[in-house]
Amino acid sequence: MKAIQVKQPGGPEAMELVDVPVPQPGPGQALVKLAASGVNFIDVYFRTGLYKADLPVTLGSEGAGIVESVGPGVTEVAPGDRVAYAMARGSYAGYHVVPAAHLVKIPRHLDFVTAAAAMLQGMTAHYLTHSTYPLKAGDTCLVHAAAGGAGGLTVQMAKMAGARVFGTVSTGEKAAVARGHGADEAIIYTQQDFEAEVKRLTAGAGVDVVYDSVGKTTFDKSINSLRPRGMLALFGQSSGPVPPFDPSILAAKGSLFLTRPTLTHYVRTREELLWRAGDVLEWIDRGKLKLHIGRTYPLAQAAQAHRDLQSRTTTGKLVLTIP
Repeated sequence: MKAIQVKQPGGPEAMELVDVPVPQPGPGQALVKLAASGVNFIDVYFRTGLYKADLPVTLGSEGAGIVESVGPGVTEVAPGDRVAYAMARGSYAGYHVVPAAHLVKIPRHLDFVTAAAAMLQGMTAHYLTHSTYPLKAGDTCLVHAAAGGAGGLTVQMAKMAGARVFGTVSTGEKAAVARGHGADEAIIYTQQDFEAEVKRLTAGAGVDVVYDSVGKTTFDKSINSLRPRGMLALFGQSSGPVPPFDPSILAAKGSLFLTRPTLTHYVRTREELLWRAGDVLEWIDRGKLKLHIGRTYPLAQAAQAHRDLQSRTTTGKLVLTIP
């Protein structure tokens, strides 16, 4: 089978299309014949070595396809089931052995590209808005990268909860996309100081929560955009990791809360996984949640997908299609 592997950390050119044997499922595992794989910044982190993995590493953390076979003791799925998953590395490949407990069945009307695109970013938006800082009517939040995959879904779920939503974007075109997701205000950070805009829009009060996937370049202003006892949910670092800082800053700026959440800790049980994935896939199936597929690429063009993702010129979700 074909797979995209990285033998030494590096840029997109470090990604190689290789032939490897089809794996076989062991106890509690299922072999999935993949049709699509989502492209995410976590894949970039593993490619560059920011996140550590044994080499060579097959990239990809979410996928969708059909269960080919199952190992001993599997009760969650059966051969022939249409499934999707996230947080199991190795989806840039024709086949992937996945813990069966990580798999969820896809609604009958959803195609594989949509299902693969929905899982990681959809469940991330779900835990951010429902668990990390559970939004309610009247809350105010700031969402960075509001025209992107995770950002756009977070905006939509925040609006579903009744919150007032500000989103940051880099261009006027992306501002229109963010408003299309439901953002009440789209702040073009290349033309406006988003901290000053947040203070203006909230009459100096600040927002209840900032959902920040950018990291290094936004961290300080995100902190400054919070109301007293507000929360910064730093769930990504597309601009690089945040340098060490003095926690007393949180006290000085209003007894603030800082968390660095990750999806793994918000789907610790199968029940929680089925809740989050079930909500996301059902909402998409019903048209309540709009999933924007920005671009699809054949598996062999995974390096170009990474270049496009890191260029910050894309909107919506990038997906690899697998023959």
